[in-house]
Amino acid sequence: MRVGVIQFKATKGDIEGSRERLAALSEEAAKESDLLVLPEMALTGYTFETRAAVLEVAEDAEGPTAKRFAKIAKAHECAIVIGFAERAGDLLYNSALVLDSHGQKAFVYRKTLLYDADLHWASPGDSGYPLLECKGERFSVAICMDLNDDACIDWLAEAKPRVLAFPTNWISEGVPVWPYWAWRLKDLNIALAAANSYGPDGEVVFTGESALIDGRKVLGAAPEEGDGFFVVELSPWRGASVQEL
Repeated sequence: MRVGVIQFKATKGDIEGSRERLAALSEEAAKESDLLVLPEMALTGYTFETRAAVLEVAEDAEGPTAKRFAKIAKAHECAIVIGFAERAGDLLYNSALVLDSHGQKAFVYRKTLLYDADLHWASPGDSGYPLLECKGERFSVAICMDLNDDACIDWLAEAKPRVLAFPTNWISEGVPVWPYWAWRLKDLNIALAAANSYGPDGEVVFTGESALIDGRKVLGAAPEEGDGFFVVELSPWRGASVQEL
């Protein structure tokens, strides 16, 4: 299975422009990918001062983002996971839309373990973690803070997906993040496909360094800054490493 990971920074206040920039990047990546993972809240940025500000950019799971990226998924027969601010009736969620290779909605995952910046607007996710399939391999989805949740790790150990699609806005702490990501999934035989943003957003700075980590091996990676993508041919459990952690 070919897994693509996109690193991207949205332009705050320009969701339409951000959507088209990310769609153009996704078109290129999807040509080479079977499963493509995009960042958390990929089109809006992550930090918002008020719930009202999130309401202005939130959309439902059949909204403009779903329609735009469904065309890409269908055209290239590529499953896509994209983070977005979801509006569901009176509730808001930090969510990830999963489109299958036919461009159909396969699942909407809602972030379970909320970070501080989510708490004033997002409801805790009620979707549960999915177990989905792409090219004969099973994958699941979690968002950013979920990786710190022991309940998430326990579920992954039981469900045994081959890949964890991981949209994130991981905050820079001044140290390399890959060893921590790898440690959280140690001994699980799960490849982490982490799609991150980068640079400042409000008072926080995101670390970039999107990566595909399989066990203790970094098979593909992005730098600390810059939009772009990489694609990794993921074997059942073998692959040449870019960097051993």
